Amino acid sequence: MTLSDLNDADPDQAAALVRPCLDVPRWVDAVVAGRPYATVEQAVRRAGQVLQEDPLTPAEVEAALAHHPRIGERARGTAREAALSRGEQRGLDLTDAVQRELRAANEAYEARFDRVFLIRAAGRDATEILAECRRRTANDPHTEEREVADQLGQIALLRLEGALT
Repeated sequence: MTLSDLNDADPDQAAALVRPCLDVPRWVDAVVAGRPYATVEQAVRRAGQVLQEDPLTPAEVEAALAHHPRIGERARGTAREAALSRGEQRGLDLTDAVQRELRAANEAYEARFDRVFLIRAAGRDATEILAECRRRTANDPHTEEREVADQLGQIALLRLEGALT
């Protein structure tokens, strides 16, 4: 998808192009409704404004998390979301020891919050991700809800920017 693909598509096609970035219907609709965009930066800025002006609800976060594998595990399937996730985690240097520690940290997080640990992997190494998983496991539920929503937003904006360039 390019910026012109997004701008020129009918609303349903445009929504299908944007949805793999963040499968939250009202966000997708708002990004599509903001067309045409003069630049990729303008599209990403608008997408970020939508998230800032009307943050993701806990239900939207839970629905969006269904498309995210555990950090450190390869996303399965051929869906666009799985391909994006594999690309985002591709740069992680996961030795066997780090993978074991990450698996244990993921399990502790999931036991506490009953959902997968989500973090923007792009630009982070495995050690930083492991430390963040451990730190966030100590969060209270309300704080963690905000952090997960923020991470989903960061991932969505990176995906949108990458998709449009």
